[in-house]
Amino acid sequence: MKAFLRMSGVALAAALTMTVADARELRTAPAAPPPHPANGTMYTNFAKYLPEESEGRLTAAILGPEVVNLTQMKDALQSQVAEVGNLLPLYFPADLPMMSVTGQLSLTGTNPHAMGAAMTEFIVNCAPCQDEMKKLGFVFLGAGASDVYEFISTKPVKTADDLKGLRLRSGGAPWARLAEHFGAVPVQMSVFDQFEAMNAGTIDGTMASVGDLLAFRLVEVAKYITHVPIGLYMSTSNFTVAKPTWDSLSPEDRSAMVRAANRANADFTNRWGFEIPDIAEGAAKKANIEFLDADPSLVEAIKSFIQADIETAGTYSQSQFGIADAPEQIQAFLKIAAKWEAIAAEVNNDPAKMAQRVYDEVWSKVDVATYGG
Repeated sequence: MKAFLRMSGVALAAALTMTVADARELRTAPAAPPPHPANGTMYTNFAKYLPEESEGRLTAAILGPEVVNLTQMKDALQSQVAEVGNLLPLYFPADLPMMSVTGQLSLTGTNPHAMGAAMTEFIVNCAPCQDEMKKLGFVFLGAGASDVYEFISTKPVKTADDLKGLRLRSGGAPWARLAEHFGAVPVQMSVFDQFEAMNAGTIDGTMASVGDLLAFRLVEVAKYITHVPIGLYMSTSNFTVAKPTWDSLSPEDRSAMVRAANRANADFTNRWGFEIPDIAEGAAKKANIEFLDADPSLVEAIKSFIQADIETAGTYSQSQFGIADAPEQIQAFLKIAAKWEAIAAEVNNDPAKMAQRVYDEVWSKVDVATYGG
């Protein structure tokens, strides 16, 4: 009997070893350093969920930003340096014009979970968006969103007059339009370059997530943070799968990847949109960064600009991206966003409940055998 038990233990160990050895390891690229939630939460959790959802058939290796950064992501996926990557459509508007249309509405976002879910539902069901991804050889597996952006600066910003002449890093066209409207000078640069630019005085600040204080060391150079509603970053394709990789997977493994990505998307948004702001603000206080409340007149002026910019986003998308029905697509997205704002409020922004609702409302209706084909 003891000999049988010993043999059973050996057999079990051998079986487990075989399972690990036989697992397919996917090369994944968050294009962000470990402190950023795209790496430390989103892709780290994806690497945890993938073997759980696939019963050990799939695992993930995480490549650092020194291997693949945000500007390199398209090429990295097409060459399969990375098989799954964090792609930001606003970095490639010429290749992803329809997906960039929704990015033009970034200023309207106020709830991270709602906007991440809305972006996911819209892109999954948007035929032009899917066609753009197919042309690049990519498969979309969900989006996420940041916390509400703020002014992080070396000069105080409280009024509209304070913005005049300031050189502010912009993460995309919506923030560039906002800056220009108030007389500031938008500077387009990678999120990785804003620390050096602020440190050197090349820019006076950035319109960004307060989490950048930690993810990109802005806590060392910023002097002021101004609370003001200037939207959030939601134009994301968090888990973009190279089509050769997707095509090589069985329907069961595709479904497993969808479930793992969907869970990690909600974790990412919760971390970036709700948890990190508190942590970053604590670090800012320790660094003696001053927190400012914008003058009510500036808040109202920004809100008015954002409402007017919805129409501008449509005409901009028509002229810049050649999307004739951009205004109609924008209204369709806003209706989806309103739906998810209600759902997020209903579940009190609980990430597990949001992940389940997104799965029920979106992914459960997708035929993975044909999706991305």
